[in-house]
Amino acid sequence: MSNEHIRKAKKNKNDEFYTQFSDIQNEMNAYLEYDSSVFKNKTILLPADDPEWSNFTKFFAQNFERFGLKKLISTSYAYESKKLSDPYQLSFFERESPKFDKNKTKVNGKIFILDRINKSEQIDINALQWDYLKGDGDFRSDEVKKLRDEADIIITNPPFSLFREFVSWILESEKKFIIVGHQNAISYKEIYPLIKDNIIWLGKGFKGGAAHFINKYYDDYAIAGDHKEGMIRVSGVVWFTNIDHGRRHQPLQLMTMEDNIKYSKHKEIRNNDYKKYDNYDAIDVPFSDAIPSDYKGIMGVPITFLNKYNPEQFEIIGFFNNYNPNTASIESGQIYGDAVKINTANSLFRGPVVNGKAIYIRVLIKKKN
Repeated sequence: MSNEHIRKAKKNKNDEFYTQFSDIQNEMNAYLEYDSSVFKNKTILLPADDPEWSNFTKFFAQNFERFGLKKLISTSYAYESKKLSDPYQLSFFERESPKFDKNKTKVNGKIFILDRINKSEQIDINALQWDYLKGDGDFRSDEVKKLRDEADIIITNPPFSLFREFVSWILESEKKFIIVGHQNAISYKEIYPLIKDNIIWLGKGFKGGAAHFINKYYDDYAIAGDHKEGMIRVSGVVWFTNIDHGRRHQPLQLMTMEDNIKYSKHKEIRNNDYKKYDNYDAIDVPFSDAIPSDYKGIMGVPITFLNKYNPEQFEIIGFFNNYNPNTASIESGQIYGDAVKINTANSLFRGPVVNGKAIYIRVLIKKKN
């Protein structure tokens, strides 16, 4: 499925894309393989998470003992605050529970806690203790901020429409995190300086660079072999984190420029010279596996390079993507080329241009010695 789902979700605020259990497991294993104690004695917060729908709470509750967690906190957002059109259904946590309150069930968020207070009980999803929050469960509320400050690690799939704000919310508390987002977020002015300065980076990632999400607001179906009602396939979805993992220390295996021109599998490279930008002193490398191992200058590569970025192998110079030739100030991490006319418009362009053609955002990198 196309990224039109993301755009529709952001517009309609129906951007609750529920991550599959297997994708969560695959990603968390990458951190555990690098550091087996990464979650040990840690309090994990899953904000805006609904255990009835979400697999994050289920995954960490199931692995509570194996990971050696100290505490698991999950919060859900109130039904009426979501402004959904589908009819309200009572959660299974409230059914026959003495805590059920008909005045709070639609307007208050819920909190779910799993800890080691009662060691005689089996610690899993069934041992979750729940209650109503005082407010609607918005992550920006003082109530949820207090939970954030208590946590060691924040893990979730936040609403795509609030991604910028959610990252800022995490970083102001200086917490560790693992969250899902779209790769387009890399180009946000609030995000690319953090990536450039190695404050945050991409996680292991989804298989094939695409994720299958459950979203009950769409009737789309996944590809054959992964056919579920309400499941959609979204390309370009990644994990953002500030927790180390092994993949980001694996160097790219690359050929020299001469060998790329002779043997590259890409017709744009094979038997051709690398093209230079019309408006910036760097070569354009349209494929990450075509980066020449012996080139000493600046290279522009696709943002998908960040899935393979090794900070010991390359330095990120900045992000080459800007349309405004009259910008007075340079944002951190943003690169401005000379203002040139492009073939498809009369307006000037200061982003990456090759032979008069504007191309998509590039990450400018340089090989480390």
